[in-house]
Amino acid sequence: MKQRDDMTFPFEEYVRRIDGLRARMKERLLDAVIISDPENLMYLTDYQTTGYSFFQALVVPLDGDCFMITRNMEESNVHARTWVEKAWPYPDNGDAIQRLVEALRDCGLAHAAIGYERNSYFLPAYQQDRIRTGLTKGWFIDCFGIVEEGRIQKSAVEIEIMRKAAAATEAGMKAGIEACAPGISENEIGAAISEAMFRAGGEPPAVMPYVASGPRSMIGHATWEGRTVQPGEHVFMEVGGCFRRYHTAMMRTVVLGKLSSSMESAQLHMKEALASVEDAIRPGMTVSDADNIVRNILQGGTHGGYLITRSGYSIGIAFPPSWDEGYILSLMQGDARTIKEGMTFHIIPWLWGVDGDKTVGLSDTIYITADGCESFFTLDRDIVSKPDKAAPGPTKKAREHEDLDDKDIAAG
Repeated sequence: MKQRDDMTFPFEEYVRRIDGLRARMKERLLDAVIISDPENLMYLTDYQTTGYSFFQALVVPLDGDCFMITRNMEESNVHARTWVEKAWPYPDNGDAIQRLVEALRDCGLAHAAIGYERNSYFLPAYQQDRIRTGLTKGWFIDCFGIVEEGRIQKSAVEIEIMRKAAAATEAGMKAGIEACAPGISENEIGAAISEAMFRAGGEPPAVMPYVASGPRSMIGHATWEGRTVQPGEHVFMEVGGCFRRYHTAMMRTVVLGKLSSSMESAQLHMKEALASVEDAIRPGMTVSDADNIVRNILQGGTHGGYLITRSGYSIGIAFPPSWDEGYILSLMQGDARTIKEGMTFHIIPWLWGVDGDKTVGLSDTIYITADGCESFFTLDRDIVSKPDKAAPGPTKKAREHEDLDDKDIAAG
């Protein structure tokens, strides 16, 4: 490992991560692992690029130096960003898997027990087959999740990076709330959110903000499409801020007018669900129990909505197309895995189908402490009610005329 002091985290943090990975490899009797997931590459080495549609991988042997397989163009990211000293690049018209096989042979791993991320989006089945046919003397073992076991509990320095992501998230949401008004397009709201996030230090998120008004809020994962917000409608927003690929997220709702009784009920139950789960959640609780707290509260009330999804998910490092780590751990019924200190969750007590045609949301990103949890945010949790703008009041000259008329009437 090449020691350097210009990465996202102190060098010692990367040593800790690699040591932890190697300890898990030893438990599984693996001589090496091939890591291809972009989030895992970032976690282990600080490597990142938007060019991850081309094959790239980090090979971590149990003993010896790590090395990367990259496209020629991406090799600069290895040397500019990471502690990795050796790269095996391939040209655009080259064979990435053949390059990987050559590297494994050259490093004495042709007869090794090698773990690979079988469920990775970035190592499809045909590539897995070609690795096996290229190294017929080796043993290939699915080790999907071996890096995520380390990622799921964030260190103190990771929490500090997520605070910077949270500052961008909150700035974006405040701007979005301010922008909501009759006659404003969803695009303008999205632009206000994005500008505020980036001006607050945020970087390109894995997913741009979700902005959906009126009936469009019932379309799953809908975002701005040029629609103009109408008087009396509501606007649903979900914002994920990013810093150094770490994300935090929040949902909020704006109503352009007074809250109906169903909206008041939705607000009451979403706030109660969020407060209750955050009061109860702590190390040792199962994710299923946490989910049930949210689900049981939301199903009450007179709002007519329901929780259509899990009630939360792990969040942290992310590349497009998603900002969540829910594939690692989600707050979901029937899952007996326990919550641990350092975990970070986006808690989402949102309601689908209020009055049959509205989706509203309230959410929070939290980190688990030794005896509870803390929020990354300070923004108020109420549904924001923004009454339609009143007609302009009378001018000073008009008021003077009114006063004269009143005097004339009083004089008879």
